[in-house]
Amino acid sequence: MGDINCVTITGRLTRDAELKSTAGGTAVCKFGVAVNRRTKKGDEWANEASFFDVSLWGRQAETLSRYLTKGKQVGVTGELRQERWQRDGQAQSKVAIVASGVQLFGKADGDGRESRPQEGLGGDVDW
Repeated sequence: MGDINCVTITGRLTRDAELKSTAGGTAVCKFGVAVNRRTKKGDEWANEASFFDVSLWGRQAETLSRYLTKGKQVGVTGELRQERWQRDGQAQSKVAIVASGVQLFGKADGDGRESRPQEGLGGDVDW
């Protein structure tokens, strides 16, 4: 049996998405997601947040980047990847999510309309 690397989270964007392209022209959209959970500390309930860096690649990145704004609730599915680098001679690492799908939730604007891309902006987007 092989190993499984699959993650699904629902949370709120901590910043507006940033869309860039690789040297080869592939679009990559990077954003952060905060996921809250309620924990009981003694007799009190408290919210505890976990923060995740997420990258979304290709056509979905191009299509969704304009809708991924700070505070927006999203669902993310993908896999965990450990990123490693050196800083001042010290090994650094973090675990990030490489998204295979992003789902937008809730309302995007003040007039009560739901945020959805216009028809024809992409066929491979999870809704």
